[in-house]
Amino acid sequence: MQILRHSEHTLKTALLSKNPVLVSEYEQLAAGEQRLMNEAFQPSSNLFGPITVHSRSDWISSHPEVPQDFEEFFSNPCRKEPSPEKHIIYIQPIGSLGNTRIISEEYMKWLKGYCEAYFYGLTVKFLEPVSVSATKCPFRVNEHTKNLQIHAGRILAFLKKKKPRDAFCIVGITMIDLYPRDSWNFVFGQASLTDGVGIFSFARYGKDFHNSKYEGQVKTAQRTSSNDYSIFDNYYSPEITSILLLRSCKTLTHEIGHIFGLRHCQWLACLMQGSNHLEESDRRPLNLCPICLRKLQYAIGFNIVERYKALVRWIDEDSSDASRAALKNSSDHVNLEKPVEAFKEWREWIARCIDVIEK
Repeated sequence: MQILRHSEHTLKTALLSKNPVLVSEYEQLAAGEQRLMNEAFQPSSNLFGPITVHSRSDWISSHPEVPQDFEEFFSNPCRKEPSPEKHIIYIQPIGSLGNTRIISEEYMKWLKGYCEAYFYGLTVKFLEPVSVSATKCPFRVNEHTKNLQIHAGRILAFLKKKKPRDAFCIVGITMIDLYPRDSWNFVFGQASLTDGVGIFSFARYGKDFHNSKYEGQVKTAQRTSSNDYSIFDNYYSPEITSILLLRSCKTLTHEIGHIFGLRHCQWLACLMQGSNHLEESDRRPLNLCPICLRKLQYAIGFNIVERYKALVRWIDEDSSDASRAALKNSSDHVNLEKPVEAFKEWREWIARCIDVIEK
């Protein structure tokens, strides 16, 4: 295991910049916000730690990238910001997200609430789910897992055409595995900064992805005709557990972060680190490091402590009474309470951040 530890000077420069104008803007932030962000370059900080690389297969080892500090983010001519005319994050489900309608609807509500807290100040709306056939995307059988996959790039093109006029971005979510090109095994998600679109799969976050024998799985590793979408009928959807919800929230916010112009983080342990595999994705925290937090705050303009409190409310709030009533009147024998056990440690971390800001 390798620990990537930057000097205090390097981290401070990445956060504040060398540009006097940007330094001045930083110094105009509230004292509590500065106190929290300054934890980035405090060696004794228990809030923000260095990145750990566990193997050569980790993203940071296999995909060398130029680090993006705040000044580079600020100066990016391709970066887009929300505006009064384009301020809504639209989420487009592709295929079923749950084994029943009620589960699927609740799962969408949980993701919506989480995104509204994470990107505090913006509106999040779900569009009506569409079938895989509606996208007319190519698909294949993965030669390793023998599971179906849909083509991420063609989904992005489909979403670009569907993007509403008031959208800051539109992102697709699916329980079907993705591949970006024939030479790649799979991808968790893919996004386009310039077009404001993204597609993310939660398929590999289900505990039975690699060993389930479900209806819709194909046993031969041959390319399937992209005209026969009936193969996706009754396609398996994993159980919505606390771990799957956490992983889904993590991937969704990471990829939407790219649409805001945040590149992969190489400064500190951060949501915006890249990941090549599930183990690496699980090691990545839910939170943004101070450098990436400053980027997102600049793009949206939120108050940091209000954003943190919104995230705590999302973790603490129970399922609605309407949802429980729907459950009683249905034949779905499931528990619709939001499964947030996996978010417990993060809630405690947020509380410590709030203490730093408000002390």
